[in-house]
Amino acid sequence: MNNIISISELSKTYQSGFQALKNINLDIAKGEIFALLGQNGAGKTTLISIICGIVNPSSGQVLVDGQDIIGHYREARSLIGLVPQELSTDSFETVWNTVTFSRGLYGKPPNPVFIEKVLRELSLWDKRNSKIMTLSGGMKRRVMIAKALSHEPKVLFLDEPTAGVDVSLRRDMWKLVKELQNAGTTIILTTHYIEEAEEMADRIGIIRKGELILVEDKRTLMKKLGKKELTLQLQHPVDSLPIELQLPGLTLSGDKSELVYTYDSNSEQIGIAELLRALAEHGLVFKDLHTTQSSLEEIFVNLVNAGAHNHDV
Repeated sequence: MNNIISISELSKTYQSGFQALKNINLDIAKGEIFALLGQNGAGKTTLISIICGIVNPSSGQVLVDGQDIIGHYREARSLIGLVPQELSTDSFETVWNTVTFSRGLYGKPPNPVFIEKVLRELSLWDKRNSKIMTLSGGMKRRVMIAKALSHEPKVLFLDEPTAGVDVSLRRDMWKLVKELQNAGTTIILTTHYIEEAEEMADRIGIIRKGELILVEDKRTLMKKLGKKELTLQLQHPVDSLPIELQLPGLTLSGDKSELVYTYDSNSEQIGIAELLRALAEHGLVFKDLHTTQSSLEEIFVNLVNAGAHNHDV
């Protein structure tokens, strides 16, 4: 795998003694969308700040396309675009000047054709001569992304990119992120909206109390940890299940009119076809059935809660 970011043995302890990160090891491949999930205070922003050279680590190493973020700061930092959570753009400057200036900060020669392309892709072209202070929150967020893209970085960090923006703008942002990925940009995002990670990410990392507890391909994660549920609406309610049908994962609903079978693809439980055959043999007729699968959100909540219980013991 061709990695654009390699993090090894990374830890951060602040002067107060608080250990924000503990021995993080992580490789991120060129061109992937990697979502970092975690509760507030779990260490997401600290990790991003270290990779972007804003905060110094206590120990460990970060390489960006082979460049050490401390030893070769300028070279490594020029490969990165960062869209922070805070909108720090209450500026009297115009959109065009702000984005152009940002490119110059990285020592890149002027390229009005490229700046125009970025502004058009972000639906900012019509606002290019507007002062930033006059823009809506959603438009300011787009300006932050334009600034981060102005110097043509290989890696784009989005720290809570859609916090506080409406649902339609969130969808627009997702579309834009996919387009950036298609153009070859590697994207790392932190998010509170787990459906955002479910929608966009190739891989998921979950950070809890400064430790990276899981890194997994999204589909593998959902297959491995996701529970599936089959609900069968019975033709006639039954008082109880025959002893032969008292199987692991099979329960009768409170009103006795539904059977619910909870299973996962890796377990030793009986298959659906086998279950339906067994029901037919015992004269249990159902009039309808439907299946649901647990979302990434449920998986995340279970993992974080499991950790909380473990730490409390």
